[in-house]
Amino acid sequence: MHLRRLGPFLVACLALPGLYLAAWPVPVDPVAWQAPQDRGLTGVFAANDALSGAAAIDLGGHEGPEDVAVGHDGALYATTKAGTILRIGQQSAEVAEFARVGGRPLGIEALPDGSLLVANAYYGIQRISPLGEVTELLTEIDGEPLAYADDLAVSKDGIIYFSDASTKFGAKAWDGTYEASLLDILEHGGHGRVIAFDPRSGDVQVIMDGLNFANGVALSADERFLLVAETGSYRILRYWLRGPDAGATEAILENLPGFPDNVNNGEDGRFWVGLVAPRDAKLDALSDRPLLRKIVQRLPAFLRPKAIPSSHLVAITGDGDVLLSLQDPSATYPAVTGACETGQRLYLTRLFGHDLPYIDKAALPR
Repeated sequence: MHLRRLGPFLVACLALPGLYLAAWPVPVDPVAWQAPQDRGLTGVFAANDALSGAAAIDLGGHEGPEDVAVGHDGALYATTKAGTILRIGQQSAEVAEFARVGGRPLGIEALPDGSLLVANAYYGIQRISPLGEVTELLTEIDGEPLAYADDLAVSKDGIIYFSDASTKFGAKAWDGTYEASLLDILEHGGHGRVIAFDPRSGDVQVIMDGLNFANGVALSADERFLLVAETGSYRILRYWLRGPDAGATEAILENLPGFPDNVNNGEDGRFWVGLVAPRDAKLDALSDRPLLRKIVQRLPAFLRPKAIPSSHLVAITGDGDVLLSLQDPSATYPAVTGACETGQRLYLTRLFGHDLPYIDKAALPR
């Protein structure tokens, strides 16, 4: 190339990356907010190795037991990434395929009649009969498909409360639950909601809206309130269903040191919350800089924020008091989404991995 033409060519080569980072279209339109200062693993969340002694049940190639419920027959039922519901014997640890629901099932709950309810991120709310037959209960609201059914809880009179994690970044539309969650959390646009659904009448009501990735949902034993994990804001919310504060929402536990995922009922009125990954200091630093967050989305995928491997499970009261903070510094079984508590064990549900970890409760701190 002639020397007189080399200068403009080099300028163009240098300008193109800058133009790409400044103007290339991306799916997120980040909203400015102020992330609370991360206190890290201090105070009630001080580092420990309480989960380091966990063992695991091999799932035989099945991946991602995101949630587990104890069925009417005493067996464990686990959702998996490939759309299969597994039945796992508590005593035998025998693993068998129980039903094929397709998509990506996330939350699962057992009903007294032996059936199961599933929040499927691709399809909506599904029922599985005791024989493994799958029925679609709710796939759309007002003609719009459910984009990201995530977790659910069921009242004694059959009302299903479930989270729709993001109405903008649907799991199926963005090629997976994890991929869609990264977009929603980076944008922080308040696209999550919680819905009350009565399958008998078909009545559907949005009871919470404007959440930043609505995730875990659990119902108190007396059914006076729901606890909801707002993953993108590092907090647990309480929504009052009954009493003088019915319809009100309050934050009961804020500034968590990680991203809260599932909220599961435990024994003695406690709730288990999985912190699926620790917070990202770079992401927090950009919380009030939406334009820079948009540039981050234009970077190659390996440079964008992603889940950092860790193992962290927390037990709380319905008022948000922390009862236990259980960790494994080596993250032998990372990406803990929550826990299924039985009389003797805690089964640790996971976003990734081909096994279901568990730990004997007798080995836990008291």
